[in-house]
Amino acid sequence: MFDKSTWIKLPRNVLQGHGVLDDLSAAVDELYLSGDPFLVTSPSPDRIAGDRVRDQFDGITSISLDRASFESVERVVDAAREADAGYLIALGGGKPIDVAKMASDRLDCGFISVPTAASHDGIVSGRSSIPEGDTRHSVAADPPLAVVADTELLAEAPWELTTAGCADIISNYTAVKDWELAHRLKNVEYSEYAGALSQMTAEMLVGSADSIKPGLEESAWIVTKALVSSGVAMSIAGSSRPASGAEHLFSHQLDRIAPGSALHGHQVGVGSIMTEYFHSGARGEWTDIRDALSTMGAPTTADELGIDDETIIEALTTAHEIRDRYTILGNGVSEEAAIEAATITGVI
Repeated sequence: MFDKSTWIKLPRNVLQGHGVLDDLSAAVDELYLSGDPFLVTSPSPDRIAGDRVRDQFDGITSISLDRASFESVERVVDAAREADAGYLIALGGGKPIDVAKMASDRLDCGFISVPTAASHDGIVSGRSSIPEGDTRHSVAADPPLAVVADTELLAEAPWELTTAGCADIISNYTAVKDWELAHRLKNVEYSEYAGALSQMTAEMLVGSADSIKPGLEESAWIVTKALVSSGVAMSIAGSSRPASGAEHLFSHQLDRIAPGSALHGHQVGVGSIMTEYFHSGARGEWTDIRDALSTMGAPTTADELGIDDETIIEALTTAHEIRDRYTILGNGVSEEAAIEAATITGVI
């Protein structure tokens, strides 16, 4: 008897475009939420757009966070309860959105994602990434009820944040290949729809690499659309598999052994170049990945990441230890194989 079932949680509204931040309250009204909003932000986004958000809501309370941490999640939970908030609004980049996502799960209320940088697909996904010590925890949570992405704001964000978002999306190439491999070898459940959507999203950015330039609002439009699609793919899959494979394990290991050296998106981009080599060899698509990243101005080498060659090799040979997720790295690659991959692809 067929008894398979799934529960896909997606944003109910995605509002994207020039000046849409001023339509935030209208987007919230469409959700028919009860109670007052509680704004979660950080210093720079608050300075840039905090008042534009507060001016649209009566009775709004806010908190500004210096960093993402489990302590910050507790601060938001306590402050939102004290304010008797009905829902959260997360304004900013990774820190406010990841913290608000976890806090809203704890509070059993919804949240609205208002990104000010197109730096990662967490703006719409159902996963929150929180650092703790020398590691980073990926925690399941509900996706936002709505996403309001103002391309005017996003185009003004530091360019390195946008290229990090691009690299994060392009790394879907290898994440999907790892997912397919785990399905074939370990019988990991695979979603053709989520895999195809994630792959298409990566291909869209690679194909648009020449059009993605600093200060160009159309570039912010393309990147944000890709980030939304990637987040939706994860929601459909019910896991981060469509957008997280060996290249993410490599990045998380770098966070442990060389914390703070480079942005997450840049690290997974470089990791994707090498893991694509493991998948397909010298004739594989790693050159397409590398060329697209280079065209956008994202790092493609250890030097550009600000990380020495030895650390790259150490991270690549030990990345499989990060979590129980089968990838092309299997139970680990040898130092010789890692050096070959990093050398041929030009990473070191």
